[in-house]
Formats: sequence, C-alpha cells, structure tokens
Amino acid sequence: MVWVEIDGDRIVFNTAEGRAKPRNLRRDSRVAVSIVDSDNPIAAAWIRGRVVEITDKGADAHIDKLAKKYMGLDTYPMHRADETRLIVVIEPEHISTMMD
Repeated sequence: MVWVEIDGDRIVFNTAEGRAKPRNLRRDSRVAVSIVDSDNPIAAAWIRGRVVEITDKGADAHIDKLAKKYMGLDTYPMHRADETRLIVVIEPEHISTMMD
C-alpha cells in the first residue's frame, strides 16, 4: 500500500532511496496500481502505466503533504534524517474501473 495523489493526469507517490520500490522501478518502469473505495469495496479502479520520473527534489515536503492528507499530521512521523525521500511519477496507460 502506498499513499498517492493525482497531479493532472499523473499519479504521484513517495518512497525512500535504498528500498525495493525505487530499485525495481529503475530496472523496469512498468507499474500497476489498484485503488479501492474503503466505504464501498465494490467500487475500484486498476491503472497500468509507466514511471516517467523519480526525483528527490521536493520529496521531503511531499511526504509531509501526504501525511497531512492521510493522517491529518503536519509532518510525516516516520521520517528519518538519514534517508533520502523520493517522488515517483506514474503516467497511466490503461485504466479499468468497477462501480456498483
């Protein structure tokens, strides 16, 4: 599970350098994202696409923004001073949905 936001037509999430996600995405940029409505699990979307950017620019502020969205906190509580945060940008290529 990852926290995401939408930026125009792109999906954006945050991770940290040294983890499996960025290592795997640099090797193979293809991704699949599943989204389920927690209030209605029958409503879902599946997105296939490619990672078009991985950057550390603005990534610390971005994880704080996501912490505000998902946790209601001003700063991400698990941030470590010795880690480099990364923003990952996905360009969707195919979207499927299911609504009740």
